[in-house]
Amino acid sequence: MSSIAAAQGLWEPVGTYLNTASFGLPPRPAWDALQVALDDWRTGRTSWEQWGESTEAARGSFARLAGVERSTIAVGATVSGLVGLVAASLPDGSQVLAPDIEFTSTLFPFLVQTDRGVTVRTVPAAELAGAIDKWTDVVAFSAVQMATGEVADLDAITEAARAHGALTLVDATQACGWLPLEGYGFDIVVAAGYKWLLSPRGTAYMSVAPDRLAEIVPAAAGWYAGEDVHASYFGGPLRLAADARRLDTSPAWHSWVGAAPALALLEEIGAEAIHAHDLALANRFRSGLGLEPGNSAIVFVDAPDAALRLERAGIRAAVRGGRVRTSWHLYNTGADVDRALEALT
Repeated sequence: MSSIAAAQGLWEPVGTYLNTASFGLPPRPAWDALQVALDDWRTGRTSWEQWGESTEAARGSFARLAGVERSTIAVGATVSGLVGLVAASLPDGSQVLAPDIEFTSTLFPFLVQTDRGVTVRTVPAAELAGAIDKWTDVVAFSAVQMATGEVADLDAITEAARAHGALTLVDATQACGWLPLEGYGFDIVVAAGYKWLLSPRGTAYMSVAPDRLAEIVPAAAGWYAGEDVHASYFGGPLRLAADARRLDTSPAWHSWVGAAPALALLEEIGAEAIHAHDLALANRFRSGLGLEPGNSAIVFVDAPDAALRLERAGIRAAVRGGRVRTSWHLYNTGADVDRALEALT
């Protein structure tokens, strides 16, 4: 296992980067692998099959990071594309429960199904577990909310969903990579790779519990969803993979070339170590702002002119809902905390 201190030399941010919740920075092995692949593409030095191998390596890493079996993982390009398969497969008249601030890539795929009688009920994120009832067919929510940094009460939500037989669909985009998720037993976990997983955009994952797989229609199936990918280039009959690969879409090769080394590094460091590091920095920052400790690597700032002050100090953050959002990850240090606090206070 690599130490975080040793791994930090693999990044070279300009200034202080506190915006992982928008997109993560690639470690040097991921960047270098991508440059080699792009040059191979430019010069025609190789065929594409080795790029496809990166997709399979990333699939395996994500399974281990999420604490699920590799055979349950489907790969795609976006969260909304994967969630859309689930939403389109719901029976007519299904009832979906979601937080009222849910990210639209998780929410919109269900909202567009209303012409089939699918209804979507929203409640405050903190009230989600208590709102699950016997009429709830699906609970769709983010493990960590991008709009507030709020970490969902995963234990309470999964317990309530099981008690009422509701399917749990968890968007782990703002969680996987820093928040350990093993052991919760969600029905479906979906995540984009370009944030806390430090990968190029165009990489996304969906884990589907084996007893739920038959409920999802592989409406986007192509050659990469075949049982034998290289024997599925043309012609019938339909011969889909027996496991979750039947939900795969053809990978954007170079994105996955960059993803595989990034996820391998996260695996090597370990989810528990990353969680402790990120949370320690976030809480040190909270303390400097006079806030109580929290359980999220995302911290919002309400100080006057906060965005301008950080920008002038060469600190990259984001503004969401009129507030400054900072997000703390592997390449950040205590010096970054001190620099941000100095700029704000």
